[in-house]
Amino acid sequence: MSNHTSSLISPYGGTLVNLLAPAAEAEARRVYGNSLDSIQLSPRSLCDLELLAVGAFSPLDRFMGQADYQRVLDEMRLTSGQLFPMPITLPVDSLDNISLDKDIALRNQKNELLAILTVEEIYEWNLEAEAQKVFGTLDPRHPIVAEMHRWGKHYISGKIEMLRLPPHYDFVNLRLTPTETRARLETFGHQNVVAFQTRNPLHRVHEELTKRAIAEVDGVLLLHPVVGMTKPGDVDHYTRVRTYKALTENYYDTDRVLLSLLPLAMRMGGPREAVWHAIIRRNYGANHLIVGRDHAGPGKDSNGEPFYGPYDAQELVQQHSEALGVGVVPFRELLYIVDEDRYEETSKLPPNANTTALSGTQVREDYLNKGRALPSWFTRPEVAEILGESYPPLHRQGVCVWFTGLSGAGKSTIAEVLAVLMLEQGRQVTVLDGDVVRTHLSKGLGFSKEDRDTNIRRIGYVASEIARHGGVVICAAISPYRATRNDVRNMVQDGHFIEVFVDTPLEVCEDRDTKGLYAKARRGEITGFTGIDDPYEAPLNPEITLNTVLHTPEENAAQILQMLGERGFIQMTAATSDPV
Repeated sequence: MSNHTSSLISPYGGTLVNLLAPAAEAEARRVYGNSLDSIQLSPRSLCDLELLAVGAFSPLDRFMGQADYQRVLDEMRLTSGQLFPMPITLPVDSLDNISLDKDIALRNQKNELLAILTVEEIYEWNLEAEAQKVFGTLDPRHPIVAEMHRWGKHYISGKIEMLRLPPHYDFVNLRLTPTETRARLETFGHQNVVAFQTRNPLHRVHEELTKRAIAEVDGVLLLHPVVGMTKPGDVDHYTRVRTYKALTENYYDTDRVLLSLLPLAMRMGGPREAVWHAIIRRNYGANHLIVGRDHAGPGKDSNGEPFYGPYDAQELVQQHSEALGVGVVPFRELLYIVDEDRYEETSKLPPNANTTALSGTQVREDYLNKGRALPSWFTRPEVAEILGESYPPLHRQGVCVWFTGLSGAGKSTIAEVLAVLMLEQGRQVTVLDGDVVRTHLSKGLGFSKEDRDTNIRRIGYVASEIARHGGVVICAAISPYRATRNDVRNMVQDGHFIEVFVDTPLEVCEDRDTKGLYAKARRGEITGFTGIDDPYEAPLNPEITLNTVLHTPEENAAQILQMLGERGFIQMTAATSDPV
């Protein structure tokens, strides 16, 4: 293996970063010294590093310094004046081993060395300011706002020397860099390229929409799905890419479509994100972008309202279309005309047309969750088969029941009863009780806010893995902070996280306190005790709220069981609607 130096080239020409190919740890230490300190990158920063390295974020060639960062927040522009709406930053947990002019090794989760960053800037950032300016909200139901609470308080920036790109072992032939993508697109011989951003399986309506876009611009479709980080709970990219391959190989003209994967960490930033997507696709060779309804929207806020308007993203991209050099192809609403076996735009429907459609909720609840095959008018049989294999009926899928409430509220008791009832229904159950977890998984952690958050996120990670593999997991922990609970919610598939607020008054919890902890906290013998000198942030919109004063643990557990049955996580009898 040689250690020669080569380069990655920006789509606009010129060297973007140096690349040692292949990199060797020993060689890096020889060049940079044996005392090289390291940062282990989060999955988000890892995606950002890769796309910086290959030129997908051009003109950026590094994580943003403070001047670029601040102007992006305020004006959606870099200090050069170029349009760029999304901050690309590298947060660090601690500055203990970081100082100006120091070389820092950037490593992935497996501790593999990927790059060397020479620290040129260290600056503080403000969560509220960034969240409000970029995402327009401080609501912790927004997945990135919730995630930002666990980022370090400082960002760093500086020149990056890439030693190797993050390794990928799946769909290797589809992972094209901007340079490779542009070269491949040139072979099609068409001037126009329309990109389609997607994080979901494609159904017949998407197929029809993209084919119309191809015809509208007389060009090539760059089918460019995100395979990095998307909205928590989305269909996994392995399943999605299999559906994309089936469609492009069987239902598109091969000289009019290019399937290429994008290892992007989405921010679910709505309008700003749509502009960012246009810049990225321009770097990959597209001059048009299909902008969907509620493009890159994160869903609903704590009050059950959408974070962004349905057409806000389209309007913002159209407003900046000239500066972007990317035209907008709006995502038009199409309906299936039953009698004519075709799709048509709602504005062009024949009079009295017999139309039908399926919403995303109907697809999940009426078909996938019940093990029913999707109708052929809605999706291609190859796609339906792949989705059917990946998504068993809901009563065989995983679910996380998350109890939260004050110490002594009754969480553990109700959880214990619920676990027995779920076992009685034939579901496999794991109980993660806060006290037990601290004995094993979180041994050594204290009760500072940081340690409490770490404990809850550890429970959440284990719970999300159990649920992902089809198990029922019941968690009972005080989990006092709203943002941290929402962060855990975002680890679990959408709709599979049931937050149970055990709403027991403080005075009742104190009366029940057999350990005498509240009394010690009142006397000042214990500090930072939830409900006394540390706050408990009650859920704003939990799936269910329990009253332990008026109802017994058995009654409360039965109430949760009924909800799980109604949602399909337990099979129900048709006659009685009781769980079976």
